[in-house]
This record gives sequence, C-alpha cells and structure tokens, in this order.
Amino acid sequence: MDQKRLAILGSTGSIGTQTLDIVSKYPERFSIDILTANNNIDLLISQAREFLPDAVVISNDDHYKKLKDELSDLPVKVFAGVESVEQLVVTSSIDMVVAAMVGYSGLRPTVAAIKAGKSIALANKETLVVAGELISSLVRELRSEIIPVDSEHSAIMQCLVGEHENTVEKITLTASGGPFRNFTEKQLATVTPEEALRHPNWEMGNKISIDSASMMNKGLEVIEARWLFDLKPDQIEVIIHPQSIIHSLVHFVDGSVKAQLGLPDMRLPIIYALGFPERLDTELPRFDLKDYETLTFEQVDLKKFRNLALAFEALREGGNIPCILNAANEIAVDAFLNRRIGFMQMTNLIEEVVAASEKITGPTLEELEETDRHSRRLALDLLKKMNYRWEL
Repeated sequence: MDQKRLAILGSTGSIGTQTLDIVSKYPERFSIDILTANNNIDLLISQAREFLPDAVVISNDDHYKKLKDELSDLPVKVFAGVESVEQLVVTSSIDMVVAAMVGYSGLRPTVAAIKAGKSIALANKETLVVAGELISSLVRELRSEIIPVDSEHSAIMQCLVGEHENTVEKITLTASGGPFRNFTEKQLATVTPEEALRHPNWEMGNKISIDSASMMNKGLEVIEARWLFDLKPDQIEVIIHPQSIIHSLVHFVDGSVKAQLGLPDMRLPIIYALGFPERLDTELPRFDLKDYETLTFEQVDLKKFRNLALAFEALREGGNIPCILNAANEIAVDAFLNRRIGFMQMTNLIEEVVAASEKITGPTLEELEETDRHSRRLALDLLKKMNYRWEL
C-alpha cells in the first residue's frame, strides 16, 4: 500500500499535534514530508527528530539559526519565512496538505497548494472566511479537493456522501454554547481570559477557544460552510447542542434529515480527512447512546452572542467584509487575551472596524491582503481609544 505523503502546516498547534499523533499510529499509511511552525521552535525540533520529514519551516526568521543548528545532524532541510512554506507545498511531491495554521496566515500557502493540485485537509477556517469566493473559484477551475477538518463541516460532508444528486434544503451547524452558555450579559462583561479558555467539551488552542466562547468560531464556520457546500446564507442555521454529540445535520427537500454523531474528539474528523474516502480502523473511545440519557438543543441568543450575528451580516454583505471581520476579530482576541479589553468589548471593536471600512465587491487576492492590513491597523488604532478596567 502506497503511503500518503503529508505536509502539516502548523504542526505545533492543537490540530497539528493531534495529526502527528494519528500519523504515528499508521506508519504504513502516512509519511511526513513537511512540517511548519510559527514560533514554537522547541516542539518543531522535537517533531522533526521523531518524524524525520524532508523539510521543516519556521515562519519566524528569528528562530532559523537555532532550528538549523539543532537539526544539523539530520538529513532534514531547514527553511524560514512564510514564502518558504508556499514554495515547498508547490514543489514537493506531497499528496495532501493539512492546513492547520491559525488565522489569516494560512491563506497564501493554501492557495499555493490548490494551484499545485494538492489535496487539502482544511483546518484553517479563516482561509475560506477571508477568500471563500476566490478559493471556491480556484477549486472548481483546477478540480482540486478540499476535505474539511472542523468537526461540524466534516459532519456535513459525511452526511452528503452519496447524496450528490439530491437537493439540500438547509444545514444545521451545532454549537456547544461554550463556557458561558448560561451567563447573562452582565456576567459576560467581567469574565477573564482564564475562564474563557476553559471550554466544557473540546481541547483547542487559545485563539479558537476564545472564538468558541464568544460564538465567533461558529460565525466563521457559517461563512466557511457557505463556500464548502455552495449554500446561500439562509440555508445555514445554528443551534446550541451542549453535549456536542450531534456534530451537524443536513436537511433534504423530501423532509429527511441526516446527522453525524460521535464523541467530541478532534481526532475523529482528522482521521476521516486523512483517510478519505476510506474509514480507518481506530482504537478511539466509542460513542454509546445509552451513556446519554438526553440530547438537548437551544436557540442561540444573538443579543448575548452578537459575534454570530455579525458573521451572518458579513456573509450576506460579501466581498471583502468577511475579511474585515476576521482581521478585526484576530486583533480583538489578542487584546482580550492580553487583558487590554473586556469580553464584550471584542464585539464592539469588530463592529467599529467593519462600519469604518470600505466594501470591495469581488476582491482579488491582493485586495484582500490590503484589506487585511488596513483592518488590522484600524483595529489597533481604535483599540488605543478604548478604556477598560478589569473588575477585581
């Protein structure tokens, strides 16, 4: 059996480390050709020593010398800079790119991989949020393949297998509600980063954990779903499902509904993406319906979780508005994690940036990059004017 050769972009993050854990259990099925990281130099070195890839890339040039010195005894090529990531995914003989870089930084490498005809296991939702129209056009033109790694989008894909000739009426993305599902708006005003990082069901990186707590993560998933499955905004709904067992649902025009169920474990959608179209045998814990006396569902309070409403508005506006939303959110999350603004002020900052920005219809990649830069500068300028005092 031929091994599938992988490039893992963002190998030191949550998705990246779990992907490598899976690869280690299927040495006959997968091999690692490329590993990349942004700043986590020590973990990247450790990964390179264990998996012996053809090449490693550290995006932050400051760490290049240490990386090269530490791996000098191995037959591993060492590079630095985001441009190196793009070049390697194009020139390498890899079969699949696991796009697990966090945030906007994953856009250009993913575009490069699509143009090179690589299969993409997409964990970087911001790629489709920022440039969904452009990416979708490229995928159609080049007949490339994107397999989603997000649990919700993986669930939708699994429900659609074998249904390509049947019409979808709508999809329902489920959300756990995060750690603040039962909080009031007053309580949300004083929550700390430490509280926001404690997700009840999922183990994720800091940025995604904060996005989940604010429901922006679900908003970004709504935008991503529009492009992955060629849907209109009014064909996508979100419902809170605290147990995180039903990962999403597809509603068909005959009234039938298909759902994908499983324990809240990101290794499941990762394994599905890596092995597609085959399901690999695993030793992961099994879901048993008898262990769950009730599965419950609630409507989302869009007054309390305004980020989700903002994402739907951005999707309907289209153009570069989702790019603005994403850039402002990345600045807002970083500011919250560094205690510069409060939890509810993240939404205020995002709203102000979107309102103060110019809309571009059908933006090019270059226009999206300029939109991203401008939106971040604007968010940082507005951030300086915001006053917040942490309640003790």
